[in-house]
Amino acid sequence: MLGRGVEEWHVDDKILRQHLRVLLSGAEAHVDWASALKGLPKKLRGANPKGADHSPWELLEHARIAQWDILEFCRNPKHVSPEWPSGYWPKQASPAKDAEWDRSVKSFRSDLASMVKLVTNPKIDLAAPLPHGTGQTVLRQALLLADHNSYHLGQFVQLRKLLGSWPET
Repeated sequence: MLGRGVEEWHVDDKILRQHLRVLLSGAEAHVDWASALKGLPKKLRGANPKGADHSPWELLEHARIAQWDILEFCRNPKHVSPEWPSGYWPKQASPAKDAEWDRSVKSFRSDLASMVKLVTNPKIDLAAPLPHGTGQTVLRQALLLADHNSYHLGQFVQLRKLLGSWPET
């Protein structure tokens, strides 16, 4: 029980790491990114329908950049984050070329796999403050990443629905 008078709580390390893996993968309570990206027509990657703040490209790139930043912050004490907020969003509403979209998807998947690998590594102390941070831990950063990805994944799915490009289930 957490709450009044409780100084510590303990969770089996293996179970916590497994839960983090599932949480980051994002396919239990909702669709995952791979499914959300699948089947989006190329012509809609830069589309921004009425009522939407961003295009699919902008949401994908924002999620990729933020995820990369969180991962690198965990792995690299010399990492410098992009300027906020402009450095976390693409300059254009559409990818310049198909290859740019493909690179973004590939990088997003790769960085997510790297974060999963980090949190499931038993040599990593999830609760230890990162020496270069201001109290952040790998656990806190993993939860931040899962939360951020989930938020923008929901936006992405809603955007596909607004664009008429979401498969009916």
